[in-house]
Amino acid sequence: MFCTTLEPTHYEFIKKLGYIPAGLGEKKFIGEWFRDNSGVNISKKNKNYAECTYHYWFWKNCLDGHDNEWVGFCHYRKFWGMEQHKPEDINFNRLEDLVVKNIPEKYDDYETILGEPFFVNQFRGMKFIKNGMKIFLKKPLLFFSKKRRNLNFHFDFMHGENNLSKAIDLLDQENQNDFRKFVNTEVSFNPFHMFICQSKKKIKNYYDVLFPWLENCEKLFGFDNLQGYGKQRIYAFLAERFMSYWFQKNTKFTTMPIFFYDIRNDLNKS
Repeated sequence: MFCTTLEPTHYEFIKKLGYIPAGLGEKKFIGEWFRDNSGVNISKKNKNYAECTYHYWFWKNCLDGHDNEWVGFCHYRKFWGMEQHKPEDINFNRLEDLVVKNIPEKYDDYETILGEPFFVNQFRGMKFIKNGMKIFLKKPLLFFSKKRRNLNFHFDFMHGENNLSKAIDLLDQENQNDFRKFVNTEVSFNPFHMFICQSKKKIKNYYDVLFPWLENCEKLFGFDNLQGYGKQRIYAFLAERFMSYWFQKNTKFTTMPIFFYDIRNDLNKS
């Protein structure tokens, strides 16, 4: 299990969890870190790609050396657990007991484990209107129908109108139609670009499609004019939606809870 972080001070705690510390970005990660700025890398794009810069590094520098065994990814504030936990039930001292350390045998028949689905159509209509009046004026039925608030609508709302549709136009023909259908019919996705997979071939096949597509998208969206969190990280958000589609379509998958706890609240104080 690789645990990505932007903070060098997290090394000892990540090791204590039994995970592999993976450093992202420009800070100095001294010692036995796996780092997204070594070897063949796109680390300089981290503010736009987020944790995807580590996935790129893993694809180019590490994947070939792996066998068909479980490989997973989590973040410094998002962890896999065998059950969902309320925020008030989680604290720093309990975290080591709550995170997944080994994949139980009941998952052996699956190729991939994804996070439990995040539903995008559950927000109250007034919140959508407040932040997306332009979209609602064009499509007023969205206010009344949760089924119409699909992944494509949500991406328009959060990351720029028609940006997802324009990006899909740049996909390879094999995935273009299926992914477009996915985002226009589904109302949930598996979040955070986190997955656990025991098929080296499937991981490679996923990356082989994902990163050439994102590179094509760079020619459309660029970097200089990506303002605000929702657009600055557009490549990470595109990958997040595509990951759900690709692994659901191409692997035998199941889901596992992901819970939140930001270890910076404890470790960055020291």
